Amino acid sequence: MENLNPTLAQLEPTLNQAPEKIKHIHLMGVCGTAMASLAGMLKRQGYQVTGSDQNVYPPMSLFLQELGIPIHQGYQPQNLMPQPDLVVVGNVITRLNLEAIALGNLKTPYLSLPQALRCFAMKNKKSIVICGTHGKTTTTALISWMLEKGALDPSFMVGGIPVNFQQSFKLGQGSYFVIEGDEYDTAFFDKGPKFLHYNPFIVILTNIEFDHADIYRDLEHVLTSFRKLIALIPENGLLIANGDSSLVLAEAQKAKCPVITYGLESRSAWQIRNLEIKGAQTHVEILKQGRTWLNITTPLYGRHNISNLLSAMALADYLQLDHTHIKNALQDFKGVKRRQEVRGEKQGILVLDDFAHHPTAVQETIRAVKARYPQRRLLAIFEPRSNSSRRNVFQDQYALAFDQADLIMIPEPGLMEKIPAAERFSAFKLVQDLQKKGLKAFHCDNTSQLLDEILKQTQRDDVLLVMSNGSFDNLIEKLLNRL
Repeated sequence: MENLNPTLAQLEPTLNQAPEKIKHIHLMGVCGTAMASLAGMLKRQGYQVTGSDQNVYPPMSLFLQELGIPIHQGYQPQNLMPQPDLVVVGNVITRLNLEAIALGNLKTPYLSLPQALRCFAMKNKKSIVICGTHGKTTTTALISWMLEKGALDPSFMVGGIPVNFQQSFKLGQGSYFVIEGDEYDTAFFDKGPKFLHYNPFIVILTNIEFDHADIYRDLEHVLTSFRKLIALIPENGLLIANGDSSLVLAEAQKAKCPVITYGLESRSAWQIRNLEIKGAQTHVEILKQGRTWLNITTPLYGRHNISNLLSAMALADYLQLDHTHIKNALQDFKGVKRRQEVRGEKQGILVLDDFAHHPTAVQETIRAVKARYPQRRLLAIFEPRSNSSRRNVFQDQYALAFDQADLIMIPEPGLMEKIPAAERFSAFKLVQDLQKKGLKAFHCDNTSQLLDEILKQTQRDDVLLVMSNGSFDNLIEKLLNRL
């Protein structure tokens, strides 16, 4: 290993395939939600699985530990010794990664995450791909649970941990593989979106907005990826499209397969009526072609979640699921960890954890939580951590996202040195813009200062909504310990 090329990883395209004989598979970037799920699937299939990652933290680190998968902290050439038969390269890995450089020098066969999924988990299955800028994780988890309760024994992979299953994947014996389809790029050697590898038979398209500013130039660039996905659906497949989105509808018209629409506001095939929140339950009447199809009760709340639920109803009808099974699945669906998840209540103060980071997701999550707890003061605590939210592309949009919160706290994001100076987001400017609108907003330099400010401002009966797509420096654990 002494003569490693110290510059860039050079992987041979001819080695981008699975070899015939495989015992040991190594995953680079194993603590990502999807990579950890794949690791679990491979372990269940009897392979020896190892992994490496720079950031090892719960819940995925604990999940891998429970599966007995050893994790190397940090990327080093020696992690590939003894040499594995196959390496799966996560999309967090760059050409500068020392382990990736070693992989190129070793001439070991390699796959991307989506390629590995298709090769090891999706063979001979009909794939149900849930995609869109928002709502993928909850919708994927809900549909997986619905098929499970409907005795279809699905396989699935979710970009989070569905509480009903307590794991992010399952290898079932049934015909369907339910998967969260991500438009983010596949790997440093494949810059196309992940979802193009999933051989879609049924696609649910929740919405299309500009996101992932680190890889997409603009909305039109994002649309090209979704157009490619829609073009892959076979004529005997199905597209379930959100009729509330004019963009989605315009793209859906180009599909060669049948299209079913759903929407809360539009004149879609699937609609709702009589939505009512009673305590911890949402009651809603589901309409198909204007007629009552089913009355359901669910712990899900918020318009975005009810829209996601409606897409699942259109699928359930297409798959001819029994109404009793559907009602039972919706009634006892427990959601996904880090999606409006209750993390604890101390001194009468409720702490919720959510993955929201795009301005639309932040706005809808705040709106949903405010409607669910109308008598309580809502503190929105937001970490701008994603590649897009640390850029100023959404600077003005964020100023419109927090209106329903009673108090807002935003720290300066980390790792800003990786963003060109002219493109950097400013938490300080956002807080100033919110204050100009008359909102009570606080800027903090770091999470330590933020924690002190939260404890200073919080009072009994408050709801603290913590939003981040990362660990947020373990803010919630620290908060619950200090309350």
